[in-house]
Amino acid sequence: MTGTQAELLRSSSNRKLVIAGQIAFLPTGILTTLLGPMLPILIVRWALNDTQAGNLFLVQFLASVVGVQLSGVLLSRLGFRPAFLLGLLLMAGGVATLYMGSRWLGLASVAAYGLGLGLIIPTDSLLIAEISAGSGLTSSGSSRTSAVSLLNVFWGVGAVLCSLMVAWTAAHKVLPFFLGAVALLLVLLALAMRNLPFPPAETSTAQSASWREMARSPAIWLFAAVFFLYPGAETAVGGWIGSYVSRLGARGAAMASMMPAFFWSALTVGRALGTAFLRHASERRVLRAGCAAGAAGIGLMLWAPSLLGVIGGALITGLSFATLYPITVARLSQRFGVAARSIGAIMFSLAAVGPAVLPWMVGVISHATGSLRAGLLLPLAATVILFVIHLFDW
Repeated sequence: MTGTQAELLRSSSNRKLVIAGQIAFLPTGILTTLLGPMLPILIVRWALNDTQAGNLFLVQFLASVVGVQLSGVLLSRLGFRPAFLLGLLLMAGGVATLYMGSRWLGLASVAAYGLGLGLIIPTDSLLIAEISAGSGLTSSGSSRTSAVSLLNVFWGVGAVLCSLMVAWTAAHKVLPFFLGAVALLLVLLALAMRNLPFPPAETSTAQSASWREMARSPAIWLFAAVFFLYPGAETAVGGWIGSYVSRLGARGAAMASMMPAFFWSALTVGRALGTAFLRHASERRVLRAGCAAGAAGIGLMLWAPSLLGVIGGALITGLSFATLYPITVARLSQRFGVAARSIGAIMFSLAAVGPAVLPWMVGVISHATGSLRAGLLLPLAATVILFVIHLFDW
């Protein structure tokens, strides 16, 4: 086989993997955000208080931490394929059983799909970033960010569909059929992807040997802070906004299951536009502007006197948050190369701990104070801290 033929074959394989990774992020977006629109329904179904409702987020994202750690082991020893397929199957099992029984079965189901999400999210994100870097198609940091941002557009489409479909199927009393359809899609994806040419395991010891050296760099700790705070803030806003609106009166209660769709729609549109926008603005400026506008959006959402103002705040927050996570993942891959597979196990674990802790703390604060608005001050504070972090050049 000539060099040109090998290059064409490799390019074709990479294209298939990119498409498969994008499709897989659609149900990933559905399950990551499922508790948001489902929360008002589950609170009534299982008679939960806010602390118990917050525990659902805690279980999902603590299970994700375990999944992320497992993904780090699988990626370094066996490559991308086992982590990918196992993640899809765990997600399928969890979502299929979520609505079948008691709160305890529901917690087990949330833990199962949370574990699957912990496997899929870092595996898929690092796969796309690594393929983009090695294909010659993305020579610059901004274009690598665009590849990860486009991947997250599919995640956002799944998040928006989740809110809309939960609202529609719950109204028509066919919610279990929607959950079953998501489970079936995940199983079919696993079957379709089992023979795709995933990159092999990385066995080099040189990268792992330098981990202690890299840990001395301030950049590692700043990455850690961002990976903890941003996903936590995003999940707290998207997860609790439906419950927040449901307490604004009869009109708000009618809109509760739909409210997360406004936030996730804005996030998705922002990521789609961000692919083009990043060609004209530096990543650092986008990060600073996004954090500042995101804090303003959350503030508007919490202090708006009307439902329309809350919707406006949710849209501003979603648009502002859109490129923050893709830029962070791309910068991690660009800074550390293949070593990002092992470092990513730590960073993506923090990206699961944040969404476990912050939404849970929102519920705890809300239950203690009797005010969900007080609880939602937490993601506002996290966004302000992110803005301060990005004021520094690192």
